[in-house]
Amino acid sequence: MSLVAALQVSPPPASPCTYAVASPVETPVDVAERGEHACTLALRHAGRRPVRVRWELCGPADAPLLVVAGGISAHRHVIAHDRDGAAGWWQAQAGLLRRFRVLAIDWLGDGDGLDVPLDSADQADAIAVVLDALQLPELHAFVGASYGAMVGLQFAAKYPQRLASLVAISGAHRAHPWSSALRSVQRKIVALGAANDDPGGLALARQLAMLSYRTPKEFAERFAAPVEVRDDRAECPAEPYLEACGQRALTRFDAVAYRRLSESIDLHRVEPEAVRVPLSVVAIDSDLLVPREDLAELAVRAPDAWLQVIASRYGHDAFLKETAAIAAALHAALDA
Repeated sequence: MSLVAALQVSPPPASPCTYAVASPVETPVDVAERGEHACTLALRHAGRRPVRVRWELCGPADAPLLVVAGGISAHRHVIAHDRDGAAGWWQAQAGLLRRFRVLAIDWLGDGDGLDVPLDSADQADAIAVVLDALQLPELHAFVGASYGAMVGLQFAAKYPQRLASLVAISGAHRAHPWSSALRSVQRKIVALGAANDDPGGLALARQLAMLSYRTPKEFAERFAAPVEVRDDRAECPAEPYLEACGQRALTRFDAVAYRRLSESIDLHRVEPEAVRVPLSVVAIDSDLLVPREDLAELAVRAPDAWLQVIASRYGHDAFLKETAAIAAALHAALDA
């Protein structure tokens, strides 16, 4: 393998809590289709189960094909197109992605009634069956960020003949033990809320998660005002922001989906040596959830890999916030 570091500088301060990047929608992609595929999958921890995989495909039919996958809050709508002009979850990268034909899915377990332990390998299998159903050719690349990078690593290990390369942004060959411990506490908060029929448990778990997605540096810059007494209690400046993130989670997840997808991150494991396609690894220097040391290990152990490191104040969320730096990393990987 070869190891290359590409350092980038953070842009101005972040906007309020978002899952999708709130960018102006340029002219939508004018070729798109959407559907779902019913099949039976042999799930790693739950055996054979009937599933319905919801997918979206956009871009010219003769363009190089990408699979694009994001974090557990991402979905099949990546960028705006003629069938859905709303901003996709990665609309900020639409300028680059319009050069390609893009396939994405809704994750298994995301509101589809599938309440069993799920693995990143199961998501890779779901993508493979959609590719088969749509009779799509070999991928130019699988581009995965966060959980999507984990799924991409599984896809490359299981189906190396189906893709020419893999881009893994902020997702490693296994979950870091500290991150798994933190998510286990989040799941217990969700369970406590569900046991009391209180959706506030999910909202509170998401607030805790947001602290790990971002960094102490960003919070020190954004929320430096003193703690104040309001309504007879102390309130820190970050509370309204975190509460907004928690409330938004309630519109995105139910308790079952949040728990099963969170578990799926922690069940993920793949040996780097099994990823035998050209691999571009992108790490964020401030990422608390997926430390760059883990991604450096992935790049060292994988047979054909190189590493880019982006400097950012946004931690794990840099793949959503560092638009220019991530675009440059994608250009370097996809145009190599």
